Amino acid sequence: MTANKTTEKETKNAQPILSMTGFAASEARFPGGLLLIELRAVNHRYLELNVKIEDSLRQFEALIREQLQTRLGRGKVECRMSLKSDSAATTLALNPAMVAQIAQTLKDLQQHFPQAQPINLVDVFKLPGVLQTEAVDAEAMAQGVQNGLSRGIDELIAARQREGEKLKQVLLDRLQGVREQISIVKPLLPTLVSQYQEKLTAKLQEAMQADDDRVRQEIVLYAQRIDVDEELARLQSHITEMDRILNAGGAMGKKLDFLMQEMNREANTLGSKSVAIETTQVSMQLKVLIEQMREQIQNIE
Repeated sequence: MTANKTTEKETKNAQPILSMTGFAASEARFPGGLLLIELRAVNHRYLELNVKIEDSLRQFEALIREQLQTRLGRGKVECRMSLKSDSAATTLALNPAMVAQIAQTLKDLQQHFPQAQPINLVDVFKLPGVLQTEAVDAEAMAQGVQNGLSRGIDELIAARQREGEKLKQVLLDRLQGVREQISIVKPLLPTLVSQYQEKLTAKLQEAMQADDDRVRQEIVLYAQRIDVDEELARLQSHITEMDRILNAGGAMGKKLDFLMQEMNREANTLGSKSVAIETTQVSMQLKVLIEQMREQIQNIE
């Protein structure tokens, strides 16, 4: 199979590229109210969940965490859930035992504080346990949590995918910039090295009193030290691998981060071997482009 056909096959079977940054909100109706769900995600080295839910939903925390862990890869994810009661559909009733207890307590207090103002019944209603609401079916509530969270995760993944496509385009643009820098410096290398060798030859002949054999040895050794063909070849290899990873899609953040380290090493070596302003400038520009890519890669899952 040719390289082009392989690339076409990889592109066709490519998985989406996901950013670790995103936001989503969803709702789920249940008997007596509405479940409100918010998901926020930012980049992180691994998956870190922060579940913030009301006490009435605490029994579903394990279910919520399991669902998030199953669907999400990396990122720092905050999940907020709250209940909004539907007063029209809620049946309220007094708790006789609690009311009797409060009444007896108020009677006892009245004996100790006869001058105290009478208790407002509205304040009594606000005390915990005075009013009873119709119990919500736990199974129905669990189903509502699962359905609402599933929709929220779907929206979050879609948002992360849209952001991931933008990041991919940014990386491809910067990668093209790297190619252009290599195309600038590669044709210049033979001329630059030749010019530098001529200058070095003149200086060595003067210093060594025209010892031609010694001069030639020094030139050969120095030419080997300033040869950057190997660095440029490795850079090109890293570019090809990065193209392949971006086309394949899926979880790639750690792979791309490693490639950035390798590309930065080659750019540094190119600068350290530079014998002309042209190669120094290319090395600096390469490091700028690589750093810009590295910053974007920190957000990719």
